[in-house]
Amino acid sequence: MVIVMSSQATQQEVDRVVGRIREAGLQAHVSCGEFKTIIGVIGDKKIISALPIEAFCGVEKTVPITSSYKLVSRGFQVDRRIVDVAGVKIGDGSLVVMAGPCAVESLEQLLGCAEVVKQSGAQFLRGGAFKPRTSPYSFQGLDKTGLEYLAEAGKVTGLKIVTEVIDVASLELAAGYVDMVQIGARNMQNFQLLRAVGKLGKPVLLKRGLAATIEEWLNAAEYIVSEGNFDVVLCERGIRTFEEYTRNTLDLSAVSAVQHLSNLPIIVDPSHGTGKWRLVQPMSMAAVAAGADGLMVEMHTNPAEALSDGPQSLNPANFLQLMNDVAELKSFLQGRLIK
Repeated sequence: MVIVMSSQATQQEVDRVVGRIREAGLQAHVSCGEFKTIIGVIGDKKIISALPIEAFCGVEKTVPITSSYKLVSRGFQVDRRIVDVAGVKIGDGSLVVMAGPCAVESLEQLLGCAEVVKQSGAQFLRGGAFKPRTSPYSFQGLDKTGLEYLAEAGKVTGLKIVTEVIDVASLELAAGYVDMVQIGARNMQNFQLLRAVGKLGKPVLLKRGLAATIEEWLNAAEYIVSEGNFDVVLCERGIRTFEEYTRNTLDLSAVSAVQHLSNLPIIVDPSHGTGKWRLVQPMSMAAVAAGADGLMVEMHTNPAEALSDGPQSLNPANFLQLMNDVAELKSFLQGRLIK
């Protein structure tokens, strides 16, 4: 249930409603908008329905939420959420770009990539210290050393750092080195990890699972938010279909669908979504046109020698061209909206 307080409701009236909810053994999540305060109620439906909430002073109305994901729904918060990652805002109408190599291979390699990312105007350096790979014989990452290299690159360039964690142990280790943690597609329904990320309180990038529905994806986000961490950004990275030409099928309709159903920001990863570097630029443009809040792009100073995902990585020249193209498109779209 969502409780909508009137625009004239006092803080004391809000506190009284929240107190009654918690006395009943239910969870209360308060969202303060510009004009009204919304209280989300989570718990036993029978107890919720028995509470005489509308009798409380300051309550305008109650609205039942039938979806299993409540806190991340538009019903709980009509305005889209803005996630602040160490000063960089995602979801405020600007275009945020996260770029870098799939895997951290060496400090020299990472610093080279970071310089290009910084030069392009992107805000985040992405790179994998822990690499969950399909084959046990593929490069698995540098672990803690990779995190140290990422932190050093962030210090040198001022870029924000995002990296994937694969379990609770790697989460606890990465927390001290990065600005944002990523939950990869394979771990989208690792519920123990999702709860741990929720309790950590650090901004989270949650990728869509390999064959996950949008509802399953939003429920995964609900696991994180239900633990108190509302700083969640979704990432569409393609889903597995019968198509074999591309690595995955990039579902750009998910951008609009998520923005209709959820209050969370959403970015797009065209690198994993296609698996082919030639398709990254057009799919990036399409993602921006669809209204995505940002992009995650794989870029390597020498893709032919990359230890992971070379075929889908842009070289510096192609990446800089991409950044110019998406900036021009974003500016054009914003100009049309203003008019």
